[in-house]
Amino acid sequence: MSEKLPSPTREYDWSILLLAVLLTAVGVVMVYSSSAEMADTLERYQKDDFYFLKRQAIFAVIGCAVMAVMMHYDYKKLRKVAGLGLLVCMFLLLAVYIPGLGVKINGAQRWLRLGFNLQPVELAKIALIIYMAHSLTKKQKKVREFVHGILPYTIVLGIILTLLMLQPDLGSAMTLVAVAIAMLFIAGMRYAYFGYILAILIPLGSFFVMNSQYRMQRIFGFLDPWKDPTGNGLQIIQSWIAIGSGGIFGKGLGEGRQKLFYLPEAHTDFILSVIGEEWGFIGLSLIVLCVYLLFRRGMNTALMAPDDFGRYLAFGITFLLAFQAVFNMCVVLGLVPTKGLALPFISYGGSSLVCTLAAIGILLNVSSQAQGRGVSS
Repeated sequence: MSEKLPSPTREYDWSILLLAVLLTAVGVVMVYSSSAEMADTLERYQKDDFYFLKRQAIFAVIGCAVMAVMMHYDYKKLRKVAGLGLLVCMFLLLAVYIPGLGVKINGAQRWLRLGFNLQPVELAKIALIIYMAHSLTKKQKKVREFVHGILPYTIVLGIILTLLMLQPDLGSAMTLVAVAIAMLFIAGMRYAYFGYILAILIPLGSFFVMNSQYRMQRIFGFLDPWKDPTGNGLQIIQSWIAIGSGGIFGKGLGEGRQKLFYLPEAHTDFILSVIGEEWGFIGLSLIVLCVYLLFRRGMNTALMAPDDFGRYLAFGITFLLAFQAVFNMCVVLGLVPTKGLALPFISYGGSSLVCTLAAIGILLNVSSQAQGRGVSS
């Protein structure tokens, strides 16, 4: 009769949890600071300056609860629902076109009305990572073959991208492509295949941009924002003014001016600009430091994971959060054309916040099992 081994003691990477909670708390505070005046002024927000704060706080609580559940849910069990989860997300991406269920905001058909506005793509990001982590674990060295390794992912990703481009949502499509390529790359994809993928994506991306007037306007606004300072160049110019006027120490919490109807999307895509104005260079540096530390601990978790599925899963989640954060920072600084990608944990948005915290919960579960097996950090 074999001796039963004792169950490993769960030791989570508490630094990941601390950083996630800290950034979420900063987000709740800054959502209020950046939106209070707008919500108090406009009728559609019931002239309630706490309108966005209350919603972000509620989603933060829900997100933390989901994170706590996922922390204790064995990530290996996610393999059983990897394919089904991705199919459900594809259906939800298609469901946004169902009359009465789909919601169109600012010309984009990206949300579902379920008592609250759900953005299915946020679920799809996590579902794709779980699916790819599961599939890559099964394929092993087959990923170096085109037919068995690359083509199936290209088909799956192509279906999702088609649904996203119909909405349209180029930012999320670009994010999913980056995550998929990164996961294939660490799984051992041949360099030649990487070149083939780029050879397809670059002309395809150029086609979507050049055949869209508003996307071309964003490109022109990026290249020369001062040519149209009240139109295509408005967001980036106001973002520069906000960050520049913050100086080293900032004007103080709540004292920013650009959020007062000068800077569009101050509580969502450009919330980092408000942080720069109110917290200054030091505040921005602290946010960047937190994102870097989270990325480093996430990658460490991927390296310490006890199995291939855990490694791919931890890497995919970490890369997703880091990519979105870095891209948002680049948009705010005017280093890339304006694109609607939220700053993880901090930008206003229930779907994004809850899914981000759920992903952190999965990452924490991977870290607990790695450390529980005696792997040192």
